[in-house]
Amino acid sequence: MARQKWGSRWAFVLAAVGSAAGLGNAWRFPYMAYSNGGGAFYVPYFIALFLVGIPLLMAEFAIGQGLQSSAPKSMAIIRKNAEFIGWFAVIGGAIITFYYNVIMAYIFNYLYYSFGVAWKDDPNGFFFGKFLQVSSGPGELGSIRWPIVIGLALTWLWIYFILRKGTTSVGKTVAWTVPLPVVLLLILGIRGITLDGAAKGLNFLFEPNFAKLADPRVWANAFGQIFFTLSLAFGIMIAYGSYNKKEEDIANNAIITALGNSATSYLAGIAVFSVLGYMATQLSVPVDKVVSGGIGLAFVVYPQAISLFPGGVVVQSIIGLLFFLMLLTLGIDSAFSLVEAVEAAASDKFKVNKKAFLIGFSIFGFLAGLLFSTQGGLYWLDIIDHFVSVYGLLIAGILESIIIGWLFGAEKLRKYINEVSEIKIGKWFNFSIKFLIPAVLIIILGLNFFDELKKPYGDYPSWALWTGFSMLIITPIIAIILSKIPPKDKDYYKKVEIDLTEGGN
Repeated sequence: MARQKWGSRWAFVLAAVGSAAGLGNAWRFPYMAYSNGGGAFYVPYFIALFLVGIPLLMAEFAIGQGLQSSAPKSMAIIRKNAEFIGWFAVIGGAIITFYYNVIMAYIFNYLYYSFGVAWKDDPNGFFFGKFLQVSSGPGELGSIRWPIVIGLALTWLWIYFILRKGTTSVGKTVAWTVPLPVVLLLILGIRGITLDGAAKGLNFLFEPNFAKLADPRVWANAFGQIFFTLSLAFGIMIAYGSYNKKEEDIANNAIITALGNSATSYLAGIAVFSVLGYMATQLSVPVDKVVSGGIGLAFVVYPQAISLFPGGVVVQSIIGLLFFLMLLTLGIDSAFSLVEAVEAAASDKFKVNKKAFLIGFSIFGFLAGLLFSTQGGLYWLDIIDHFVSVYGLLIAGILESIIIGWLFGAEKLRKYINEVSEIKIGKWFNFSIKFLIPAVLIIILGLNFFDELKKPYGDYPSWALWTGFSMLIITPIIAIILSKIPPKDKDYYKKVEIDLTEGGN
């Protein structure tokens, strides 16, 4: 059976940008920039983008496109006993999907709550008390929060319908889910900069503190942000690349994807910090007293700012709808891309029926998400995310760059990229893949581990942290088991030439 293909180049590019530009662009990047030197953060950020982000993105596109295979199969073609690395990446992504979709469920609920601004003047009490009804700690799961379960079911249904017809249905979806949040961010940003005090907030985001550049953690944070935000080491970009023809322009596509992702982050920063400046002005407090990142920004701080908007409940409801619709459309592309990476891997090795697999995986993912839909679910979401996305993703990235750079050959990959690309890349690419990327990721991993030793993450009890850490141990075990199961495809381990001698179609 012929491998499915993208309907057009732009379907692929939009899907790749959509996967990269997720919720983190709206709530992680602005806070990261603010806390790491404001405008000065863009210096290490763009250095990291061009030295690490774009080269590894090119490498993932090239491996998928050249070998016409998912991440596990690509690793298996390079070296049979390296297959588990591909499975390690996609299983880590699958685990992330289980709780990422719970956050999507939060957003579905807040779209509804935006009508009439349900959180009124106490968004903190509304989110943690009325909506989540958060328990006292991870040891107290409490009851299931049914509004979250309903949102979770809607999210998994949406993902199934997006993916059920493969690249055809994905291409139609990203044609509107990728441009729409950009349009909404523009609307929110334009409205934001017209508010009283907006300049105060934007100064916090863009005013450079160059003294921060002497701090190695600022550089580590910049390189880490680039790595996390481009959907690298999930198996996603390899799977997406495998649906291209072999002669597709890799360098241009990688640059467009990376810059599109960065532009989305930049827009989000303007939209968020202009409103935070207005909020600080209305409350007569410094901007740093209202700044937050992550879930707190999306469901507490920004809703509080919405409650202060001039124009009454009608205007506030419209702003709330725009904001949460922006988050929903930003998030869904990342959510379904994680599932697609798993489905591509399962199809390559086990020849599963696409629709049957998606139904089964969606049901399993929904059931797994019930843990995070309890009153204690937010604690477990935070703990498991910390170990899987921070440690697991970095380990996958280190292993992947070593396999691609050393076992496959960075020079061979560079020649293929140049063969199909308008923009030619020099031998600096080889240095980046073989030395710089693994070294940077090892440093970031070491810094995170050092922080862990100094102080337990989130002040959680040790048993809860060990439970979260166990997910990091279980993932490679499952990956090794899957890699040892005999494939249903007799050509699964067959060596494939990555150049164009076999034809591109």
